Amino acid sequence: MKIIGVTGGVGAGKSTVLEILEKNYNAYVIQADQVGHRVMDPGACCYEPVIGLFGEQVVKNDKTIDRKMISDVVFAKADMRKALNGIIHPAVKQIILQKLEEKRQEGCPLFVVEAALLLEDHYDAFCDAVWYIYTEEAIRVHRLMVTRGYSMQKAQEIIASQAQDAYFRAHADLVIDNSGNFADTCRQIRQGINL
Repeated sequence: MKIIGVTGGVGAGKSTVLEILEKNYNAYVIQADQVGHRVMDPGACCYEPVIGLFGEQVVKNDKTIDRKMISDVVFAKADMRKALNGIIHPAVKQIILQKLEEKRQEGCPLFVVEAALLLEDHYDAFCDAVWYIYTEEAIRVHRLMVTRGYSMQKAQEIIASQAQDAYFRAHADLVIDNSGNFADTCRQIRQGINL
């Protein structure tokens, strides 16, 4: 089984790359963000610790955690972001590693793990290759404004808070430039798969 780690900044179009890998290359795709959401569901392993960190006010009427409220806090307070990451990231990594082993035993040919903090959380240690999805900043800002309804300022602040291009490039085995058209992105993925 080949294991590819996919990373890049917010708005770079990682989801597009993942869809192509899933559809065209029979990849099993797991996204750290989605796992991170599930571990905060009522009854899941991080539910009580997150409430303990942020207080009961983050619990909505349906007993789910208000992720928007948490997001607003962690973008404003680095210490809270660090504390939240200390709860969520180890749990997410453990689930991903369990799924990887399960898929290996099933004979899955291609396992793709996507995480914004793939390098920081050392997922690259179990990946055969790390792909960095690059997109020009102006395009990323525009995408975030259109798809998530962010203001230009919020989009720029989020991008500025993440690892910079040089850091990703220094640690990636392959850079896929997703600034152009869909066909060009597909071509780069095809070349990456054949490496």
